[in-house]
Amino acid sequence: MKSWLKNHAKGSILELYIQPGASRTEISGIHGDRLKVKIKAPPRDGEANEALIEFFSEILKISKSKIFLIRGESSRQKDILVELNSHELTILLQELL
Repeated sequence: MKSWLKNHAKGSILELYIQPGASRTEISGIHGDRLKVKIKAPPRDGEANEALIEFFSEILKISKSKIFLIRGESSRQKDILVELNSHELTILLQELL
């Protein structure tokens, strides 16, 4: 299993490193032991957090209500809980990495 992907009773946790204010929103590789995600939205008033959840909702083709920011609300290091098991999540993300 990837170092940035953890099992959870309700799905999987993605450990992320976020770069807000980027020119576009995309997964851009690995930063340390976290998945690096560039977010176009600025880091103010929760805009980058909302954009992050929207981005994963779109690429995973699941409802935003199945994605939760569980750590790092005001940090570049964020953990999100996705209500998919790690096997499903790995398959969906594989083509993006």
